[in-house]
Parts: sequence; C-alpha cells; structure tokens
Amino acid sequence: MFSRSQKWVSVLAVTALSSSLLVGCGDGDGKTEQKKSDNGKTAAQGEARGAATVSLYDRGRVPAEEGTMDKNRWTDWVNTNGPTNVKYVLIPRTDSITKFNTLFASGDVPDVINEYEPQYRDLLYQQKQLLPLDDLIDKYAPNYKQLLAQYPQLKKAGTKPDGKLYEIGRLQGTMSMYSLIIRADWLKKLNLQMPQTPEDLFKIAKAFTEQDPDGDGKKNTYGISLASDSGMGISKMYGDVGWVVKDGKFVYDWDRAKASNEFKKRLFDEGVVDKDYLTDKNGEKAKQDWLSGKLGMYVMQHSQQLNPGLNNYQTLKKNVPSAEILPVPLPKTQFGQFSMNFLNPAQMTTVVYRGAKDPVAAIKYIDFMASKETAKVMKYGLEGSHWKQEPNGCPIPVDMERNKKELVYVPDLAMQTSPDLVGACNKTESSFDPKMPDHQAYLTFIKQAREAYETPERPMPDLTLSEHMPTLPADLAKINTDLTQQISGFWAKSIVSGSAYTIDKALSDAKAVWEKGGGKQLEDWYAKWYVDNKDKAFLTQDIYKFLNK
Repeated sequence: MFSRSQKWVSVLAVTALSSSLLVGCGDGDGKTEQKKSDNGKTAAQGEARGAATVSLYDRGRVPAEEGTMDKNRWTDWVNTNGPTNVKYVLIPRTDSITKFNTLFASGDVPDVINEYEPQYRDLLYQQKQLLPLDDLIDKYAPNYKQLLAQYPQLKKAGTKPDGKLYEIGRLQGTMSMYSLIIRADWLKKLNLQMPQTPEDLFKIAKAFTEQDPDGDGKKNTYGISLASDSGMGISKMYGDVGWVVKDGKFVYDWDRAKASNEFKKRLFDEGVVDKDYLTDKNGEKAKQDWLSGKLGMYVMQHSQQLNPGLNNYQTLKKNVPSAEILPVPLPKTQFGQFSMNFLNPAQMTTVVYRGAKDPVAAIKYIDFMASKETAKVMKYGLEGSHWKQEPNGCPIPVDMERNKKELVYVPDLAMQTSPDLVGACNKTESSFDPKMPDHQAYLTFIKQAREAYETPERPMPDLTLSEHMPTLPADLAKINTDLTQQISGFWAKSIVSGSAYTIDKALSDAKAVWEKGGGKQLEDWYAKWYVDNKDKAFLTQDIYKFLNK
C-alpha cells in the first residue's frame, strides 16, 4: 500500500553518521604506462592518473579460479582500460547498510558509493555526506554529460531537492514486467470471451472453477489466485495503490482500496480462489497450481531478464501440452483501465562521498563505466573470447559454459553501466532463439504482452516507481509502517471472514486507525512534496517517454 518503508524504519533509527567528516582534497600523482587489455584497447600514455576507492557488492559468486570479487579479470580490465586507479571496497549485499555505517563510523568511506537502496542514498544526502556532481560532470564526464542531455529524465531522477545533481544512474531499457495470463484453451472449451470488465473476470473465474475446464472429471481447478503477484494484479486493476493524484492533489484513495478488496472478497466467498492464499506468502503454491495446469488465470513476471518466464511456459507445456496462454489487459473498472509495474528505465545506483580525496578521479571512473563501450564489455564480455557477432544480429556466445563461469559475477561491477546503450540487443526479445518453436511461441507472447500493457492509454496507476518515490522522514516512516501493517490486516481479515467481518467494517476500522495513528501527518507531507516536486520529479509519465525512444 505504501512505498518500501518498513525495512528502513530501523535503518533510519540507528544510522548516525559523523558530521565532523570533512571534505578531503588531493590529486592523483600516479603516471600510467602504455597498457593493452586483452581486447586490444590501449590506455592513455603519460597522463596523470588519479585514484579512487569504489564500493562493490560481494555475493560470493566468483569461482575460485577467477580470483576474488575485488581482484579478477574484470576488475583488472577496468584498471587497465579506465582512467583511474581503482581500489574496490567489498560490501556484503545481504547487509550492505550495516557495512556502510561501519565504514562511515571509522572514517574509511569509499569515494564512490554504489548502493541500490534509494532510501539509504537519500539518507546520506540528508546528512550532507554527498558531493554535488554538476560541475564535475560538466568538466570531466563527457559520456555521462551526453546521457543527461539525451535523456533529461536521468537528470530528473538524480537531482535532489536543493536542485543539484547527486545521484548517478544507468539506462536499463524498460518494459512492462507483469501480465495477467489466461488459459486461452479453457476459454475456447467453455465458449467464453476475453474479460473486459471485473464482472467478466468474475464469471470466467467461476466457470474455470466449476465447469471442469481440464476435463479430468474432478473439481480440482481454481479460476484465479489472490496470492502474491496475482493479488497485486487485482489491486492494480482498480488502481488501488494507496497514494494517487486526484483533482490535481496527491491523496490516499480509500474508494479504490474498498472496491478492490470487495472484489477479492467476492472471489473468496464464491470459492473460485484457493482459500489458503494468505499462507502462500511468496506465491509458490499458486505458481505450482499454474504450472500443473490447475489455475485458469495467473499474474506472472514475463520479462526474461527478471524472471524465468520462458522456463515457466516450457514447464506448463511439458505438464499440459495442450495449454494455450494469452496475456489479458487488466479489465476496466469505474476508476479507469490500468497496467502493472515496469522495469525501472533510469535506475539510480551511485553517489560520491563528499570527503572523496580525488573527486576528479572518481567522476572519471564513473564516466568510463557509463560509456557504451564499457556497457558492451560488461554485458557480453570480450569479442572473440566470449562472443562473436551474428550476421545482422546480436552478439552470440562463443562458449556458453565459459561465459557462465567468467561472466556470472559481472553485474555488480557493472552497476553504473547502461545496458540499454547496446541498442535493440538489450531487449528481452534478443535472449530468445526464434528458430526454436517454444522460444518463438514465447516471443509471440511477449509481443502480445507489450501491446497489452505498454501504452499510456492504460497507465500504471502509481505516481511513480517505488525506487523514485520520496523518502519519508524517520518519524513518518515509522507511522507509515505501522499503518500499513494494521490496515492490510483489516482488509485480509474482511476477505476471509464472510459476514462476520465486512468490508465496510474493515474500512471503518482502517480509517479510525489512520486518524489516530498519524495518517493526517502523512497526507500533509505527501501533499506538500507533490506540490513542490510534481514538475521536476521522475514520475510515471517519464517511463512512457523511454518507451517512445
């Protein structure tokens, strides 16, 4: 219901960075000799090279024969070909915030901080631990400067409330991430049409549950699921995402929440969903029902980059060879017609510590990582060794098994690179082989999913992606978390309790908790933020500008 704040209450409460840390100064005095990397590029000769420390996630993925996360073929490649002498500071991905806090407390902070969590980067900004980068980029970062000019949304996303640019991002490309998928063969068998309205969806779910669509003579199918992503899909159908823009104001919408939960309760009461859905926390039971051919509609991540959608399709076809699937645009409700989440096209990843000893060296490193050439190496490896150019096509692996070993750990090193710079070959579709029948079938599905969900006529109902939502102050973050837990509990109780606890009672209890628990403070804060930032923040409409490009 709210932006990802729960996990950050404790972080905001315990993080204390020293305000006495001063901005350092210094110039790199190392000289480079002429060097060649194993792809033939020559580094600059005789130029002064600065030095920088750079944080780097360590997930324990580096094979022993490849070295360590901070010393391997790719860190060597960066140091050989880049303009800066880089020393990497390893950060455990599972507990990165604790490690960063320890480094700040000891005064041993990396010059370049790579951290995916936007709340932590914003906390560093609030505590004045970050260096504004506008002038440095203008003078020393031609690659990133060009990206900012070509994609002004990237500048929007990296600019803080004081109007200065602090965050470096990468262009990932974008696509819709989720589809509501329906068993098209079941529709045909039962002589049903694709759903256009929630009422249509309900009738189809009921038929899929009661009319033996798999033909095994047993009542062992469900129409749809309420667990995990499928429950999210129904919420999105009603635009029930908590905070929405209404009449030019950013408000919390109770009407949408009531409507979506009324529909979920109706599905539950009519027995067309698995009644144990609340215990299916990660949606694994619903997934298995779908893959085994016992579920008629299911919300799934269809992007191959984010989720093995092809693997799921292959498993379904193996289990049920006659299965046919189609993506369904979310039916239109009284609130409009919407789509689900998108891959973040402008993901912020990187900031520079205000005490960096050589800010110029730091920004030159960042700029090198932001180049198209580096992006290609980080994505595919080295030409000849890891890939070859397919005629009129994308790079293809020379040795897949070698690539699995030598490229598996590269993504964390590549946090600042923009894979979308490689062009059409970065699209999900490029990872499939159309010569293989199952790949071709899934390519058709992806095309249909894009048509269903990638149009501003059916927009994502959220103000923006969660990574671009503003970070609440610590006291409001706790209020937000507490209210989220309580109100979500009321809705869940009403869905499964029949007439004993109605939707109207849940709404009444939720509003009472909201009023007593500080909801008005959240309303005031978000309302002011929206007025102050609606014209300069990265919002949902910016996603569609990337799609158009």
